[in-house]
Amino acid sequence: ALPSRWPLEGVVAKRLLKSPLEIITVTLVAMEDPASKAEEGAEPKAPEKDPILAEINKKIEESFEIFDHNSNKTVDVREVGTIMRSLGCYLSEAELHDLIQEVEEEEPTGFIRFEKFQPMMAKVLLERRYKPATEEELVKAFEVLDLDKKSHLTAEELKKYMTEEGESFSQEEIEEMLTAAVDPERKVVLYRDFVTLMLPESEQS
Repeated sequence: ALPSRWPLEGVVAKRLLKSPLEIITVTLVAMEDPASKAEEGAEPKAPEKDPILAEINKKIEESFEIFDHNSNKTVDVREVGTIMRSLGCYLSEAELHDLIQEVEEEEPTGFIRFEKFQPMMAKVLLERRYKPATEEELVKAFEVLDLDKKSHLTAEELKKYMTEEGESFSQEEIEEMLTAAVDPERKVVLYRDFVTLMLPESEQS
């Protein structure tokens, strides 16, 4: 079973973009994105006339309320990434930082207000931004790390990439990742099997 609390709600892999050694994070569980039914570039309609937008706003509010511990329409700024990932958006820390700056107060308080978060989040979902990597992309990413083409990585290799490349992870996050990733019998990361485990059923080929 996957851990209940995943590092950044994602898993470390390599994406073949500017550099094959660029570490990215991708989410384990993708919620169904109602914005996928909306036409790209379409102007948002009034919520009461647009069932898609109304469903998006409902999901945003429900996710926000989970972390609104004081029931005052605010959340700790540190929870914004978790909220966004629960809504199917898988951002790097740099991307998250930029979005937080958009919705923070002029004088940062450490909290984000729902009235500022909601329109930003609705726009992100309608534009279908920050989608997760596909199964094929993740397998290719692990293959970049598998320099000897042995179809697996050792725990030491994966830990090395997590600590020496790209965005840093805490020791606790690394241990949590390895607990789920390492095959208990062979003691290695069988990354093709692990990718299948990572992805929601709807994303598996």
